[in-house]
Amino acid sequence: MVIEPTVMETVELTRAGVTVSRVVLGLMRIKNLSDAEIRELVGTARDAGVTMFDHADIYGGSHGCEQRYGDAQAVPESERDQVTIQSKVGIRSGYFDFSREHIISSVEQSLTALRTDHLDILLLHRPDTLMEPDEVAEAFDELHSAGKVAAFGVSNHTPGQIELLARSVRQPLVANQLQFSIANAALVAQGLAANIMGLDQSADRDLGILDYSRLNNMTIQTWGSVQKPPPGGVFIGDRENYGPLNEALDELAAAYNVTPDAIAIAWIARHPANMQIVIGTTNPRRVQDSATGAAIRLTREEWYHLFTAAGHTLP
Repeated sequence: MVIEPTVMETVELTRAGVTVSRVVLGLMRIKNLSDAEIRELVGTARDAGVTMFDHADIYGGSHGCEQRYGDAQAVPESERDQVTIQSKVGIRSGYFDFSREHIISSVEQSLTALRTDHLDILLLHRPDTLMEPDEVAEAFDELHSAGKVAAFGVSNHTPGQIELLARSVRQPLVANQLQFSIANAALVAQGLAANIMGLDQSADRDLGILDYSRLNNMTIQTWGSVQKPPPGGVFIGDRENYGPLNEALDELAAAYNVTPDAIAIAWIARHPANMQIVIGTTNPRRVQDSATGAAIRLTREEWYHLFTAAGHTLP
């Protein structure tokens, strides 16, 4: 089977009213890259159709990776409107902080580091159990009215946590960034094995966030898209722990004339939740492989074969 030249799949962020690339380039590992290497990485992504770039204030230390992105001027100011820049806020050294003061201060620092006058999307990083929803709403209102953040979302939040925020926040919450890969597939695995006693896979660890997101037009962005469960690491090539999965990936890669990386991305892209796929590689070739994979539509048989090859159970 021959894959045609890649045309990047797009996703409609319904609540934000914008169309973005299915693949998102995460920039958490660029701190030690040279300006030229950053420009090559981002340039390769843009050539492959990637229009969205993901940051966080903690990546590379305090705004370290954002600063490197800004210093490298990976996207010229004249082309700023051609890309969607997303960042995240809330994780501090030893604690979480959704206070109004920290949200606003961190966004100001992100804008300075990134050399831009606005963020297209701001996500609240891991849940802050000391969160005051009305205080978050004040921060969002201030940032939105000033034109410094266009849209807002969350990362690693449950349905209840999202609803609690939504009661106070006036702007729609457009996305939730969640850990998901073939090897780390609790997001779908629990629902496939619901109501089965004695099976660890049946444990509900996210309180139905997949179905909640689909019902509420909230886009799921997957992180750790080629990662194993904690403590993590890439499952592609790990034949000691994921032998059957790598064999299945190799078989499908040969059939589609692509790399195993592309098939791993295709597996996520096949789900009808229409997820965005965040990749954190600094290898330009893998960026292209991911773009190619996002355009592949696996059959049901192929999708479930990879699922069970990863060690998950079908009742």
